[in-house]
Amino acid sequence: MLRIIPTQAIELATFECVKRTVTSAQEKWKEGSPKVHIGHINLDLSFPWISPAAFGGAAAGIVSTLMCHPLEVVKDRLTVNRDVYPSISLAFSKIYKDDGIGGLYAGISPTLIGMLPYSTCYYFMYETMKKSYSQAKKKRSLGRAELLIIGAFSGFAASTISFPLELARKRLMVGALQGRCPTNMAAALSEVIHEEGLLGLYRGWGANCLKVMPASGITWMFYEAWKDILLVDRPQL
Repeated sequence: MLRIIPTQAIELATFECVKRTVTSAQEKWKEGSPKVHIGHINLDLSFPWISPAAFGGAAAGIVSTLMCHPLEVVKDRLTVNRDVYPSISLAFSKIYKDDGIGGLYAGISPTLIGMLPYSTCYYFMYETMKKSYSQAKKKRSLGRAELLIIGAFSGFAASTISFPLELARKRLMVGALQGRCPTNMAAALSEVIHEEGLLGLYRGWGANCLKVMPASGITWMFYEAWKDILLVDRPQL
């Protein structure tokens, strides 16, 4: 809970902020988009092909990871070596004492590499499916059950796409604690393929989906519900 609450809050806030900012900028650029002239080449910098949802999702994943990664490190240490790290406060203290601030950001690179495609796909799929379903059903707002299902499928799609990277990240984390860590994510993926074949990249995928899908669906259902409550007197955002 100590990790999930701030992570989700930062992710959703960043996503909404960036998505609205990109959408607003694209609307303004439709009237007079910025252009760069290089010789006979004219570059249109309005970037109409950029998806505000995908861009916001990528930003959400990066910002939340940078801000909450120390909590992920502490959680991993508590899970793998409870005897050395008996509590959250002692884990923070010991990691900082032994390795400094860098210890709290150990493994940040593979985490970012794994988070970026997941977060981008997760938010993009949710917004795309929600919009497409609303247009198909000719609805301005969706019911809680519909949001629950759409949220669950967005989590399913994102988890499926990014699962091999998450598997590699966990192998790097466990290997580092056990003293036999692959050199990078590519080496970790290669190690899995060599030992278990291509299907090894999705070992544990089913169990992960059983965890991700209900969590994702419930998150979006309650998020949209709170938006309706808090923004009841404001224009639709």
